[in-house]
Amino acid sequence: MAALIVDLGRYERRLRDEGFVRIAGADEAGRGALAGPLVAAAVILPREFDLEGIRDSKQLTARQRERCYERIVREGVAVSVCRAMPSRIDHRGLHRSNLWLLRRAVLGLQLTPDYVLTDGFPVPRLGVPSLSMKKGDAVTASVAAASIVAKVTRDRMMDRYHRRFPAYGFDRHRGYGTAEHLEVLSRIGPSPIHRLSFKGVGSADSPVGGTVG
Repeated sequence: MAALIVDLGRYERRLRDEGFVRIAGADEAGRGALAGPLVAAAVILPREFDLEGIRDSKQLTARQRERCYERIVREGVAVSVCRAMPSRIDHRGLHRSNLWLLRRAVLGLQLTPDYVLTDGFPVPRLGVPSLSMKKGDAVTASVAAASIVAKVTRDRMMDRYHRRFPAYGFDRHRGYGTAEHLEVLSRIGPSPIHRLSFKGVGSADSPVGGTVG
């Protein structure tokens, strides 16, 4: 069976036809991880941006994501990236942190968008019209681009954390709850970048396997 071809640019074209020129997409990476930051990105693509190879970051290989990332950052009209560290997620809760971070990414764009597309969740108080879309990173170009920027940014951060805390294997599972990751957690406890409020990680009284700094 032939793969379904998705026209990623159709939402942006419709919005431009309605008079919205600068259309931002926003998405996050790391929502389900047990360790590491939550990273959000917002991207405004130019009208003429070549969408060849652009799709939901989860559908791309690491090398493909890196190539797309470089092109998005180089050619994008505006790109904004921000992060929420595990301590904030533990204190404020995942969903609340997620919405705060997506809003911060949009508001951090160098240019104010005319319209914002977000993946999954309505994001309040953006100051401009917006639409939340189920699987937005798979059906619209600007959200797909934001998903790539967020994912590559977070993966690079987890590679750096791997060098500081090599026992956990962050370079392989990026902080997600794989069997390897859970086995290490059961043996040596969480690191300073683990989300202590998440099931399977432990509590603030759990042994800590390293230090930050």
